[in-house]
Amino acid sequence: MSDNRIHTSKDGSHTVWSERFRQYYHNPNGAVAESHHVFFDTPRLLDRLRGEDTFEIFEMGFGTGLNLLVLASLVKELDQQGKTSEITFRSVEAFPLSPDQASELNHARQLGLPDADELPELIFGHLEPGLNTIELLPSLKLELFVGPFSEMPPPERPFRAILFDPFSPDVNPDLWTPEVFEKLASWSAGDVILSTYGAASSARAAMAVAGWRVARATGALGKREMTIAALDADQLVGYKKVNSERLAERFRRGEFD
Repeated sequence: MSDNRIHTSKDGSHTVWSERFRQYYHNPNGAVAESHHVFFDTPRLLDRLRGEDTFEIFEMGFGTGLNLLVLASLVKELDQQGKTSEITFRSVEAFPLSPDQASELNHARQLGLPDADELPELIFGHLEPGLNTIELLPSLKLELFVGPFSEMPPPERPFRAILFDPFSPDVNPDLWTPEVFEKLASWSAGDVILSTYGAASSARAAMAVAGWRVARATGALGKREMTIAALDADQLVGYKKVNSERLAERFRRGEFD
């Protein structure tokens, strides 16, 4: 896979080792399991989708498309219950996989998605720089921006959920800054919830400086913690809130430089 290679994680789902960033795309203890825990179960995203006419989701870091495919498998369940929202899934990826690379991954088959073997071509087969729009299901539209996040245009409607899934701050620090979190805040609805596998104090402090309220939750598959954030503290009921003001002050004093 050019500068990447496939690895089978402990739940049987594939992840990819990136030579560019020297990290796995997903938790090697379980790619699909981590996606469910961090981006769907912990932020209770499926419950929030029920009964909504429209719902806008943003993902930072499209990668293999795993989070989109997990969402598609859950939307199928909502469709069967007659509780479907019209979901727009906006994501950004500076270095997309090729269709051949994507076709080697087993995510769609493991999730039991229809036409699993055709999905890599549908998603990755005709990408161009800029915004690409792909209808994955009648109720699920993908808007994939190919290029740097700094060049992505604003959404037509505000985001209500953010799946923050770039490579870690150690290797991709440009995506964990107050400026990035400020832009996301300006593009989000008042009830937005951001979830991420990241738990570094410096990342949480960058969120706090940008006006996010921050909480901790149990991490996935052996990781002690993950992070939940919101613009409205009432969205964090049931999570272990951290002192966002103190984190922001520590950031401004340069403690994380």
